[in-house]
Amino acid sequence: MLAHHVIFWLKADTTDEQKTAFRASLETLAGVETVKTLHIGTPAPIERAVVDTTYTFSLILLFEDMAGHDVYQVHPLHKAFLEEFRVYFDRVVIYDAQ
Repeated sequence: MLAHHVIFWLKADTTDEQKTAFRASLETLAGVETVKTLHIGTPAPIERAVVDTTYTFSLILLFEDMAGHDVYQVHPLHKAFLEEFRVYFDRVVIYDAQ
């Protein structure tokens, strides 16, 4: 199993409509055949010093293995998401764990 966790900080001037479109595009990534699980989230209302709630969206994808992840990276749905929405990124951090 490989977990691919992407944390997005969108630019401050991103509108609610653009955020809605961004999230909808993230949801299309479930159509990548190697994605076993997809979860899209926003910061939970947790107030603890060790919890970072400054991000806009969290994307967690689970793959059977590294080969599934590699298929995702070059998949047309992933490329289309990046092409259209990377202009909204202020910062992105990715954690891959196996």
